[in-house]
Amino acid sequence: MEKINIAGIDIAYERQGRGVPLVLIHGYPLDHTIWDEITPLLENDFDLILPDLRGFGESGLIEADSSILDFASDIADLLTQLKIKRAILAGHSMGGYVALAFGRAYPERVAGLGLISSQLRADTPEGKVGRYETARQVMDKGVGPVVEAMTPKLSAEPRVQAFVRELISKQRPLALSNALTAMAGRPDSTDLAQTFKFPVVVVHGGADALIPVERGRQVKALLPNAHYAELPNLGHMPMMENPQAVAEALRFFLK
Repeated sequence: MEKINIAGIDIAYERQGRGVPLVLIHGYPLDHTIWDEITPLLENDFDLILPDLRGFGESGLIEADSSILDFASDIADLLTQLKIKRAILAGHSMGGYVALAFGRAYPERVAGLGLISSQLRADTPEGKVGRYETARQVMDKGVGPVVEAMTPKLSAEPRVQAFVRELISKQRPLALSNALTAMAGRPDSTDLAQTFKFPVVVVHGGADALIPVERGRQVKALLPNAHYAELPNLGHMPMMENPQAVAEALRFFLK
């Protein structure tokens, strides 16, 4: 991976393919390798930029708390250093929250926005409390409890479960804690989405155990012109469970 220092943090990223710039943003508590099965399907159409968000994978970590906007600002600075003025951003789960924050802060730099297994809503008060509690547990007990809790919810497929179990186990407790507090503090994006002037793609698994498919349907109802791909029987990791279907949905940006 290449690394660029942004605000004192080394942000690691991979870049491959050619065509329209497309940033694929991983979710919590993962890294850019969740896209490994889909990149070969997209590299002939897109200039793919695959960052590890601050603290995850091979990117650097800081002690200070981060916000979802901080994650988005890292990507904006990365694109600036790569001399990319506008790009499509497609985010998985928490990566979708980062893409939305980018769209809020830098709308002129967005050529399109994709939400994969994500949502517009902010956390409920109960949801915030749960995230803060998990953040405390991670700092006290490490990532083990998150591995056990998250793995079966991410996918019902044994192959995908084995992959994410190992991947989560490699992440640093502070990165998970910071991401959890960042997600808890994110704003609701329902009103924001209605201001978007760029194309939107929504991909959601019909059997998603983390973010119910109804959240994807709500985005489509709010944005009738959005391209909506509901994938029956898939869980929270559709880019791994059916990479061909997700790649086909993302190609809508080329139309």
